[in-house]
Amino acid sequence: MAHYVIMGCGRVGVSLAHTLDNAGHSVAIIDQDERAFRRLRHTFTGRKVTGVGFDRDTLKAAGIEEAYAFAAVSSGDNSNILATRVARETFHVGHVVARIYDPGRAEIYQRLGIPTVAAVRWSADQVLRRILPEQSINGDFRESSGRLILGELALHEAWLGRSLSGIEAAAGVRIAYVTRFGEGILPRPDSSYQQGDVLHAMMSVDRTAEISKILSKEPIRESP
Repeated sequence: MAHYVIMGCGRVGVSLAHTLDNAGHSVAIIDQDERAFRRLRHTFTGRKVTGVGFDRDTLKAAGIEEAYAFAAVSSGDNSNILATRVARETFHVGHVVARIYDPGRAEIYQRLGIPTVAAVRWSADQVLRRILPEQSINGDFRESSGRLILGELALHEAWLGRSLSGIEAAAGVRIAYVTRFGEGILPRPDSSYQQGDVLHAMMSVDRTAEISKILSKEPIRESP
C-alpha cells in the first residue's frame, strides 16, 4: 500500500480520495476551505489538511515526504501547476499529475515534463491511470475476439531515453502511437521514450499483469 496526497476536495478530489481509501491506501487531502471536507463520507480514514496546496508546510503536514504520488485537482490552473512542481522538484515525488482547464497551458506544461489532464477530457479515472500502479494498463479498445487490448502503459522513469522498439521487445507489446505534448504521433524506427510521453500499445489481455510488472521496474541491464 502507498501514500497519496490530493490537492482539492471538490467532486474529482473526493472521488479520488474515496477510490484510493477503498483500495486500502493511505490518503491525505488538502483544501483551503475546511468546509470542503464535508463532501467526504464519514467512513473516510484519510488525513484532512486545511491549507494552501503549494505551501511546503501544508504539504509536509499531508505527508508529501513519503508520498508515492501527488494529484493537484483544484479549480485553479496556476495553483495546480505550482503545487505539482513543488511536489516534484522540492519533495521529489515520482508520480504527479495536474488538472488543467486551459488546453494551451496543458501543452506548455507537458513540455516541462508535468503530466496534465485537460478538463475537456477530464475524469477521475484518467488521474488514477497516472498515479495508481495497479491501474497501469487501462484498456481503451478491444478487438472482436477479446484477446487483444489497446491501452496506456505506465513505465518506471528509468525507461526514459530507451528506444520504443526496445520497450516493445522487453514487454512483448506493439506500440501503436505516442501522445506527446498533447498530440498523437506514430512511432518511427528511431523513436525513444521521452519525459511526459504516454505510450499506447496493443497487447494480449492475458499478459497485462505481466507487462505491468515488467515496465514498473527498471529495465534489465544488458551484460557487457
